[in-house]
Amino acid sequence: QVQLVESGGGLVQAGGSLRLSCAASGRTFSTYAMGWFRQAPGKEREFVAAIRWSAYYADSVKGRFTISRDNAKNTVYLQMNSLKPEDTAVYYCAAGPEAIVVARAWSYWGQGTQVTVSS
Repeated sequence: QVQLVESGGGLVQAGGSLRLSCAASGRTFSTYAMGWFRQAPGKEREFVAAIRWSAYYADSVKGRFTISRDNAKNTVYLQMNSLKPEDTAVYYCAAGPEAIVVARAWSYWGQGTQVTVSS
């Protein structure tokens, strides 16, 4: 079992930055792919970024967001720069065997953290 706890969400103006963190329990953190997804009201959960040996990004965030992980701290981060109002969503951390874009393929999920970008 892996438990995930996100933090770092909040309210920011367009063009601003936020860094999300996801702390994971368990001794096997380094063996998992880690990902970030987001879900806006009335929309499906969508892939944002993932990392295992390499990092992968959705086209909508490429060049603005950076995913990283610190295996010694069992933590994955999402640095979000140049935020836009359309980035507003609940952001979820996920852990799974592979870094892929399909949400249902991920094994473990955090509770989510709200990110709101004002125009």
